[in-house]
Amino acid sequence: MAEEKRQPDSHWSVENVAVALLAITAVLTAWSGFEASKWSGEMSISFSRASTQRIEAARAATTAEAARAVDLQVFGIWLEATAENDPRLEEFARERFTDHFAPAFDDWLAARPLKNPDAPRSPFALEEYVPPGKVEAQEADARADEYFADALADNRRGDNYTLLTVLFALVLFFGALSSRFDSERRSWALLGGAGVLLLVGIGLLIAFPKII
Repeated sequence: MAEEKRQPDSHWSVENVAVALLAITAVLTAWSGFEASKWSGEMSISFSRASTQRIEAARAATTAEAARAVDLQVFGIWLEATAENDPRLEEFARERFTDHFAPAFDDWLAARPLKNPDAPRSPFALEEYVPPGKVEAQEADARADEYFADALADNRRGDNYTLLTVLFALVLFFGALSSRFDSERRSWALLGGAGVLLLVGIGLLIAFPKII
C-alpha cells in the first residue's frame, strides 16, 4: 500500500508545529547553556575558596606545631630536672610554661603519673592541651571540606545542564528532520517523539536548581 502523501494544508500544519517546537527548544537550549556556565563558575569559586582555607589551615597548623615544639623543649627540661632532683632547674622550667600548656601540665601532675598507671602518658595527651593555632586549623579544614563539597555539587549541577543541552539538541534535530519527509505520518511521528523529549527536558529544567 502506498504511503500517504502530505497535502499542502497538512504540510503547513506540520511545518508550523515544527517551527514552534524549534523556537521553544532554541530558547530552552540557550537557557540550559547559561545555567551550565553559571554553575561552572560557582564550582570554580568554591574550589578557590576551599584552596584558600587549606592554606589558612596549613598556616594555623604550623603555628600550633611551633608552639608544641617550644612546650616539648621546656617540658623536657622539667623532666630532666625532676629526674636529677634539681628543684631550681625544675622551678626555672615551670616558670616558663606557656599559658596553654600550664593547665594541662597541672592536670597531668594531679593524676600522679609516676604512681598511677592509668594516668595520661604526658600533658600533651590531655584534651586541655590546645596550642594556639590548633582550633583555627581545624575550623579552616572544616570550612575547606564544606567548600569542596559545594564545588562537587556545583559540578554535578553544571553537568546536568550540559546533558539537558544535549537533550534539547536532539529535539532540535528531530524537529528539523520532520519537515524532510513526504509522508505526513512519519513527520507527525517524528514531531511527536521530539515533543516527548521536549516535555522531559522541560520537566528536568523545572526540577534542577537555578542561578538567575
